[in-house]
Amino acid sequence: MIFATSCKKDTVTNDLTVKDIDGNVYTTVTIGTQVWMVENLKTTKYRNGDPIPNVSDNTQWSNLTTGAHCNYNNEAAIGNKYGRLYNWHAVNDSRNIAPTGWHVPTDAEWTTLENYVSANLGTSGSIAKALASKTDWASSTNGGTVGNDLTKNNTTGFTALPGGYRGLDGTCGSIGGSGYWWSSTEYNTLNAWDRGLYCDSYDMSSYDYRKSCGFTVRCVRDL
Repeated sequence: MIFATSCKKDTVTNDLTVKDIDGNVYTTVTIGTQVWMVENLKTTKYRNGDPIPNVSDNTQWSNLTTGAHCNYNNEAAIGNKYGRLYNWHAVNDSRNIAPTGWHVPTDAEWTTLENYVSANLGTSGSIAKALASKTDWASSTNGGTVGNDLTKNNTTGFTALPGGYRGLDGTCGSIGGSGYWWSSTEYNTLNAWDRGLYCDSYDMSSYDYRKSCGFTVRCVRDL
């Protein structure tokens, strides 16, 4: 059974909430002309109800050419807090990983976000701090970075958490120190574009990584 997207006005934030097919509810925030989910995706199913395989074995994960998800170090509590990690094959699957009315942002849509935030930093002072949450980031002694004075983070309300990654060999790392988010844009047959934040960074990074890596996913509302 396909669940319809549930959107309603939130009495506190006056923004939309959206429900995925598993019943997870996400709050949202308007940043410039875009509406973003505030939490990372947690769904275990595609939009049509088909399961996204949960692959815990490291060797099996590293050899995948089809969609899969996991929790960081296979710990459900971490997945519930930081969102699940997905390979890019799940992001690119025609069955769609995002709830109805939403999608995984393109590389260009990430750039639109960055450009808006760059022009509207508020008291955060840097793009990375304006996007990063006020909690959970490892500390940094470098002024103006994500991990330096977390109270100045998150002027945008984007609330980016340091959920780490799952690497090519299937092992997980960097929770607390960095966060990575897929785009839907392919770089070449092996790699796809993503965005990253680091505890000691000022800006959001843009790299092409192997499609078999496990990163978190944020969704943006369809126009």
